[in-house]
Amino acid sequence: MATARDIRNAEQRRQSRLEEGVFILLLLLSMLGIAVTRFSPEDGYAFWLFMVTVFAGISIAIGRMKAKNHTFDFAAAFKEQLLHWASAVLVAGGAFLLQKSGRIDENAATLVVLLILSLATMLDGIRIGWQLGLIGLFLGACAIIIAYVEQFMLPVSVLAGLLVIVTLYWEFKSRKQADQ
Repeated sequence: MATARDIRNAEQRRQSRLEEGVFILLLLLSMLGIAVTRFSPEDGYAFWLFMVTVFAGISIAIGRMKAKNHTFDFAAAFKEQLLHWASAVLVAGGAFLLQKSGRIDENAATLVVLLILSLATMLDGIRIGWQLGLIGLFLGACAIIIAYVEQFMLPVSVLAGLLVIVTLYWEFKSRKQADQ
């Protein structure tokens, strides 16, 4: 017969697997955005502006899922996250206006929006979970790599692969310790 602890552990494992899936999805979306940026900076710019809202929605959904399994108030967390991501969208819109005014070109605007998304994701990762923060760090590293490396797809792909391996290893090790 399953005990309350067994049920709680099973639920935590299910949530952990779901978070791993979301982590990999965000990483794949990031890689898609980087590929789009590589071939068309104009389209990459629009893609990253759109991704700010996608990341916001996914982050809020993760927050809702975590609220179900914890005792914190989702309504308060939701308001906080909504304000956080609305601010990110507003600032990304500012980068759009700078680009439209001619102050910065589309390549620079793309990197600025990528850095805004990076920061917003890292900061929400503090609230939601370390994997989201890691995605934010990845996005920031990608912005720097894109700025300095002409053929940036290989280094970015290697970095993404390493992040997946490290994350899966960490989760495996955590689960193993929890089962003991």
